[in-house]
Amino acid sequence: MKKLILASNSPRRKEILSIYTKDFDVIVSDIDETINKENNLYDEISNLSFKKANAVFKNHENSVVIGCDTIVVFNNEVLGKPKNISDAKRMLKLLSNQTHEVITATTIIKNKRPYKNISISYVTFKKLSNKEIDYYISTKEPLDKAGAYGIQGYASCFIKKIDGDFYSIMGMPINFIYETLNKIL
Repeated sequence: MKKLILASNSPRRKEILSIYTKDFDVIVSDIDETINKENNLYDEISNLSFKKANAVFKNHENSVVIGCDTIVVFNNEVLGKPKNISDAKRMLKLLSNQTHEVITATTIIKNKRPYKNISISYVTFKKLSNKEIDYYISTKEPLDKAGAYGIQGYASCFIKKIDGDFYSIMGMPINFIYETLNKIL
């Protein structure tokens, strides 16, 4: 079996890939993750996942490399990782009592051939009080996550409804990983 490499340092992606196998390495790609908002968001995020995987694959062509990217979108605004506490508060207020889109793109490269997937999920938050937002921010959990929340953590208390794949919202569609790796390995 070829060596499996995850092109991400995300603890959540490591945890999800560990459901499939514990036998993988982590090599972080160093690419520009800027999204051109003038282009189609689905194409942009798909390209980002490919760039992450391909940057690592170039130096490890005898391996199978997985790259992922996740964005949160509300009212056509991409909500990346918050710049600071006030930005996190702004994002959580936007998401309060609303439904937003979570897009995760995944690329698996083997023998220079990319296998791509885009997973689109919708998450509905309950109405959040200022006290809830302040408490959540005090946990520091939202400060390094797209959209200023992690669905698998304390923010799970805020989720009224999910339409889509829970693991994709966390950052990696385990079913796509499972099906694709079982086919190509």
